Amino acid sequence: MPATSPTTPRTLTLTQVLVFGAAIVSLSMGIRHGFGLWLQPITMERGWTRETFAFAMAVQNLAWGLMGPLAGGLADRLGATRVLLVGAVLYAAGLATMAAASSGASFLGGAGILVGMAQAGTTYAVVYGVIARNVAPDKRSWAMGMTAAAGSLGQFLMVPVEFWLIAGFGWQNALFILACAALAIAPLGLGLREPPRAAHIGVQQSVGSALKEAFRNRSFLLLTAGYFVCGFQVVFIGVHMPSYLKDNGLQPGVATTALALIGLFNVVGTYGAGVLGQRVPKHRILSSIYFLRAAVIATFILLPLSPASVYVFSAVMGVLWLSTVPPTNAIVAGIFGARYMGMLSGFVFLSHQVGSFMGVWLGGRLYDTTGSYQVVWWLAVALGVFAGLVNLPVRETAIVRPAAPVAA
Repeated sequence: MPATSPTTPRTLTLTQVLVFGAAIVSLSMGIRHGFGLWLQPITMERGWTRETFAFAMAVQNLAWGLMGPLAGGLADRLGATRVLLVGAVLYAAGLATMAAASSGASFLGGAGILVGMAQAGTTYAVVYGVIARNVAPDKRSWAMGMTAAAGSLGQFLMVPVEFWLIAGFGWQNALFILACAALAIAPLGLGLREPPRAAHIGVQQSVGSALKEAFRNRSFLLLTAGYFVCGFQVVFIGVHMPSYLKDNGLQPGVATTALALIGLFNVVGTYGAGVLGQRVPKHRILSSIYFLRAAVIATFILLPLSPASVYVFSAVMGVLWLSTVPPTNAIVAGIFGARYMGMLSGFVFLSHQVGSFMGVWLGGRLYDTTGSYQVVWWLAVALGVFAGLVNLPVRETAIVRPAAPVAA
């Protein structure tokens, strides 16, 4: 077999990247998507306020965001497999700690810090870095959309499973069972073990130079600002909507169906966004998504609440749910290249998670203060308009760097 040259390093096959990447994202994102189902059983049994639970979820998202650049950077440097292994162990430990926690502080440590760190090492920053390094640029947006769609399918499938586990085994045992399931991410990570030099494609550039280049780039900053809004909206809805519906007299099954519908229609949205990103400027896709979210949320809170309105809202929001992920990451890869894709997408995702922290924490805080979620709903509408506007000036042109000198 001919030797692989430094300029044409061996890569993983497209099928391998998609199958294992999709399975990992599906399991990791699917488990967390149903966390809102635990809010009421945990707070009622422990005698905690909703803010206690919400603050732990908020810290989880913040820890996820803060660790994202580190996890992505380590995956860029060492390969994704090692990062996924550590992430799987942290995920299982965090879920087990959630189940055993008897105080708000210990619950915060498990649900907030451990699970948040685990998600940084088992989701998009790591998996999308592998895609960027191993999939041709003309297929990246599609591949990212395909992987995100698989993750969405996991969310759709896991919500009824988690509801059934809580009903059949109790909320504590359900968390222990999910902890065992999270460990399956480790063997799946072996499927993304990259050949030598696959993580070092492209112009040789230092980490400091890459960060300086990114944070001086106007489009990168605008993209990052818009992603804050994505996190605010989806995590507020995902965590607080089940309680919002129950407060308004709807049966718990409505919330379960709503979350499942979000996951199901998210499959359509994420795949569609990935395919559309091959044909339409990706920043326009992002602006449209944010404007549509604002309109859909405003319509939902203005209309009378009923199971039918909840299901329609969930289906439409599902299409828009994580459809921001493929175009956002594809823009980052397109502008800066694949070399530091995991790290740079991790920084963009940090903004998303700061938004997630604000959305889930403000939801609990303002509910405990005012007895209503109304202020946060309208804040989500206003932020959607803001994100739609800031993505309009984003430019997707790749940065041209001077070629490195070649030794004689």
